[in-house]
Amino acid sequence: MVTSQITMRSVGQESSPAFNAREFRNAMGKFATGVSVITTQHQDRTHGMTANAFMSVSLEPPLVLVSLDNRSLMHQILPATGLFGVSVLAEGQEAISNHFAGRTVDGVRIGFISRRDVPLLEGAVAYFIARVVNVHAAGDHSLYIGLVEHFESVDARPLLFYSGNYERVSRKNSGARR
Repeated sequence: MVTSQITMRSVGQESSPAFNAREFRNAMGKFATGVSVITTQHQDRTHGMTANAFMSVSLEPPLVLVSLDNRSLMHQILPATGLFGVSVLAEGQEAISNHFAGRTVDGVRIGFISRRDVPLLEGAVAYFIARVVNVHAAGDHSLYIGLVEHFESVDARPLLFYSGNYERVSRKNSGARR
């Protein structure tokens, strides 16, 4: 078991706590997430980025959150567009995830569909279109809260990310349905 301890110094001392960012990232990787691609249309160009920091915030009103690195192009253009799409990727769409994460993928085919003039990725298991209603600074990221204006989904298996690797949902057929 890997453990990391943050030791805080006495109040008033001007030192940072001991912290290992790599171990923190590895520990966060133990939380399995879905894989999504955030998209928007800006100056007649489609922009997208892979994000696993996407979540539901509220049902009434329907709100979602996406966390964007402050250095990302999406963080720069999203305030101007105010509208974004989220495509929750299906298993088998690893190459698309890698492409939008900035990794070179030879021969990757990117197909788009459009809903309400927002580009979304063809073949995803769920789609959301949201209007930015709030932004919160959070360290080296910004949290964008979006009011969902449209959503749809299909019955298919999502792509998962766990411990730095893509994974698939495994459904054990127990014979009993709940």
